[in-house]
Amino acid sequence: MTGMKNIVYFDLETQKSAEDVGGWDKISRMQMSVGVTYSTARRDYRIYSETKVNDLITELLRADLVVGFNNLRFDYEVLHGYTTLDLRQIPTLDMLTELQKRLEHRLSLDVIAAATLGLEKTSEGMQAIQWFKEGKLLDIAEYCCYDVKITRLVYEYGATHKQLFYKNRFGNKLSVPVSW
Repeated sequence: MTGMKNIVYFDLETQKSAEDVGGWDKISRMQMSVGVTYSTARRDYRIYSETKVNDLITELLRADLVVGFNNLRFDYEVLHGYTTLDLRQIPTLDMLTELQKRLEHRLSLDVIAAATLGLEKTSEGMQAIQWFKEGKLLDIAEYCCYDVKITRLVYEYGATHKQLFYKNRFGNKLSVPVSW
């Protein structure tokens, strides 16, 4: 590595829903089914099963910056079920948090990616939980890799153009400035 900043894009899927664990205040009980990272230093994706969760946590800890979408409130909370470390101390850019500061409401990654890049997610989290129950870990890994790719592309677009796009409930395409 030639002093290049290692940005790690990250997403995970869970084994259980909020309903399964007794509410959104118990995210750390949802258990990871699959976690995926993309490292700019390695230029590759890594897929982690639950048995490799400590390797995933180690990769996140070693990153110069972790980029995700709702990773502060959700993904890190899931991982807190596996570690005593406070993962919120890792240098992190949570795009949802940044967008919420600007817009004062939440947007999904899908809404941003569709309006900004013309891309749509291939599935959603509840489907991934169903796949886990059916033992379809490869389907989860593929879906999660694509989410990480979309996260990376949205971040890179924002970094280059200093704005992202979304459609409001009336179907109007609007822009939101970003400063990453």
